[in-house]
Order: sequence, then C-alpha cells, then structure tokens
Amino acid sequence: MNKDARKEESSVATITIPITEERLLKLKELAREANVAPEDLVRASLEEWLKHPKDDFARAANYVIEKNIELYRRLA
Repeated sequence: MNKDARKEESSVATITIPITEERLLKLKELAREANVAPEDLVRASLEEWLKHPKDDFARAANYVIEKNIELYRRLA
C-alpha cells in the first residue's frame, strides 16, 4: 500500500448530530432489522446520498427510503 493510500484510509472525521429520543429508537430498530450497527446504517445512508449530485437530493432520499420501506412500515 502506498503512502497516499494509507493517508486516505486514516483520514477519518467524527461528527455529532442531535436527534430526538424517538428518532434514535427508530434508528436502532432499523439497524437491528438490517443486522447492522446504527452508526453503520447512518454511514451507509450518508455515503449513498453523497454519491448523488447535489441537485438530486429528493431522488437520493427517495432511493434510501424505498430501499428500507418495509422497515419503516414496521416502525410506524
């Protein structure tokens, strides 16, 4: 592995976002249903959203929602 590749791998930032307890419980349930950690579910959703052009936010959001629609229905 070259020096640039190692540097890119180790360049990780952490962010903190406030969410309601209700949203946190829903996130944990979605993650449990998907058999992943809550932070991994959020990371995957964010990475999927970032792949789409900025002007295409609605389509990216709908894609993620449709992908998990059954999980959302169970939690509603």
